[in-house]
Amino acid sequence: MSREFVVLAGTANPELAAAVAADLGLLPGACAIERFPDGEISVQLQESVRRKEVFLIQPLSPPVNDHLVELLALADACRRAAAARITAVVPYLGYARSDKRHRRREPITGRMVADVLETVGIDHLVTVDLHAPQIEGFFRIPVDTLTAVPRLATFLREELPQGVVVVAPDVGALRMATDYAHRLNGTVAVLHKRRDSATGTHVTHLVGDVGGKTCLIVDDMISTGGTIASAIEALLKAGARQELTIAATHGLLLAGARQKLAQDAVKTIAITDTVFQPIRDWPQLQSISIAPVIAGALKRFLEHRSLSDLYRGD
Repeated sequence: MSREFVVLAGTANPELAAAVAADLGLLPGACAIERFPDGEISVQLQESVRRKEVFLIQPLSPPVNDHLVELLALADACRRAAAARITAVVPYLGYARSDKRHRRREPITGRMVADVLETVGIDHLVTVDLHAPQIEGFFRIPVDTLTAVPRLATFLREELPQGVVVVAPDVGALRMATDYAHRLNGTVAVLHKRRDSATGTHVTHLVGDVGGKTCLIVDDMISTGGTIASAIEALLKAGARQELTIAATHGLLLAGARQKLAQDAVKTIAITDTVFQPIRDWPQLQSISIAPVIAGALKRFLEHRSLSDLYRGD
């Protein structure tokens, strides 16, 4: 594998970047990221990237706009320092929920972010479990979407009984639920919901049999926890066993999410470290590292190999 590459970490999730770099047999590259008193971001590379392959690891987690500008500044610094190729590893892609207009006179911010990332000189985007697969179509550069489902399913296999019902909290999560069900030898149920406001939803009906059964609720992210909380309520009303498990790739867990999900019926909440998680005192919360998956993909890029065998063995 070529050693002419460097891994640079933004401030959004330095622990994940360090873990990825360690799997590749090196330390993250040296760079200084500071903020001026007025909030402007200052970036300085402290080692040469000339003619090197650069991997910038920076999820667009809250505060999303700060982390986005930081990523753009890092990419611009690398381009101006004559990097051979710049790959942005964005495990959680912010603004991915803005993939279409719901009303007139609204932006499609997901497309705007794609344009800006390309403009600063990013040649390749790597992300994990996009909220909407069609986001890939916003980019003219190559996009590789990795998935955390195999790693989370491997962890959950020891936690769940045979015949678990994998529940999609909305139709958008049905494809992911089907993947989990295949890996866990389970069945699938789906909840249909109606959005009452920008932050509130209401479950209208359930398709599938959950009576007396252990359920696994899956989604690509947990943000405020409202969608998952509605799913919990609907499943318990439908007679599901009071030992629910939740799995989500991106554990944003914004203010109020813990209060909504810390219920006696919830046994385990499994997330990955795509987003830095400061909560350490929640026994039900289990974080599974996505670093081996990202490092495995980067190794294959450097060796000009396909990603087709990346999840073999999971």
